[in-house]
Amino acid sequence: MNSWNITLRPFRLTDVDDFLLWAGDDRVIRNLTWKKIASKEEALTFIKERCISHPWRRSICIDDRCIGFISIFPWSGDERCKADIGYGIAVKYWGQGIATQAVKMAVPQVFEDFPDIVRLQAYTVVENKASQRVLEKAGFLKEDSIPADP
Repeated sequence: MNSWNITLRPFRLTDVDDFLLWAGDDRVIRNLTWKKIASKEEALTFIKERCISHPWRRSICIDDRCIGFISIFPWSGDERCKADIGYGIAVKYWGQGIATQAVKMAVPQVFEDFPDIVRLQAYTVVENKASQRVLEKAGFLKEDSIPADP
């Protein structure tokens, strides 16, 4: 197994070329709520408006090069004790433990940055077994699926 120098850091506009490599890949975005990023201009706008301005979205980096993202979505109001976590990485890094390591790195930082949070949770597509394994390896517990509306 490779020993990667994995870091989490805020996004920068200079990440645009690396960002476009994975954010423009159907295999990466198929389980995300993002639409495919198809151009450098779209990537710059997305980084500016949806990454840099996000309350807690970090670039997953290897040797300071952006290979993916990890995001925290804090809830609000009476549910402010909860947050959701989401992530994605470039296909060439799948199956190498990088997403698991990024989640493990993010969790303590999230609880420090958002002291009201007592529950960090994630939702995965049922078919996305790899993402479920990432979460389980990072210490998350699997709960029953939420039934679909009839």
